[in-house]
Amino acid sequence: MVRFTPTRKVSHMKVRPLGDKVLVKRDEAQKKTESGIFLPEGAKEKPKQGKIVALGNGILKKDSGEYLPFTVKKGDTVLFSSYSGTEIKIDGETFIIMTEEDILGIID
Repeated sequence: MVRFTPTRKVSHMKVRPLGDKVLVKRDEAQKKTESGIFLPEGAKEKPKQGKIVALGNGILKKDSGEYLPFTVKKGDTVLFSSYSGTEIKIDGETFIIMTEEDILGIID
């Protein structure tokens, strides 16, 4: 008898945003309140902040063909609105691709 053992495919997919897009890793949702009460999955609010993982080239100026630089950089912790960008899954982790315009501010 031949035993079939399923192999787990390990994927190390890399995503490079295009144009004025940025790739953001959303912060983890709080598991309990400040007073110590544990929150059920359905009550957890998605955090509105995260860390920039990758940047595109910037906005292309059509008249000169040059790219305008970003005002944010890789590693910045940023704030964004709840419905900004598009969620994607890469190797089991959730990221958001959004435009720089969707970013509300940088946390210092």
